[in-house]
Amino acid sequence: MIDGLNMEEKQILLDHIDQIHTTKMGIDRIKRNLKLDNMDVDEDVVEYCKKMILSEKCMIFKQGKNWYCEIENIIITVNSYSYTIITAHVKK
Repeated sequence: MIDGLNMEEKQILLDHIDQIHTTKMGIDRIKRNLKLDNMDVDEDVVEYCKKMILSEKCMIFKQGKNWYCEIENIIITVNSYSYTIITAHVKK
């Protein structure tokens, strides 16, 4: 068990990495929260988040209906049913 989540559960999110997406509002929120305004293409924001989630340093845990992916000082929140990135923000 790693951080309260066994590897099989963590693997569920990783196995569905291609389904991860977000909404237009989500893109705007992520860009604002992570100060990624220099990204021209909205798809780059999703790819940036996927890259962070796939990192070996990323700690992933599920709480309720969401996955929380924590890497460095960033937390990415992904809905566990729809694989929608809800938000990403810098840890306080």
